[in-house]
Amino acid sequence: MGSWGFVVGALVFLAGWMLGNRGTGFDPYPFILLNLILSCLAAMQGAILLIAARREDQISSQLAHHDYDINVETIEMVREVRDMTREIPTRTRPTDQ
Repeated sequence: MGSWGFVVGALVFLAGWMLGNRGTGFDPYPFILLNLILSCLAAMQGAILLIAARREDQISSQLAHHDYDINVETIEMVREVRDMTREIPTRTRPTDQ
């Protein structure tokens, strides 16, 4: 429902509906049946958009949790490296004479 194909198809369907119902068609102007169909379509699109947004939030939450875990591991690794470098004995440079 979020593609150009859907938009073009919907416009063709609406134009066909209006052209097919000129004069004394099965759904004459003001197209009450067409309005009902479009209202149902809008309701379904709203629900689908909310479901998609909820799924996107869930994915974002999982990625944020993963990033946090990686950051915690990185901090631990940096601390280990820092502690190991502190254990290395420092050599004194010979004095130039």
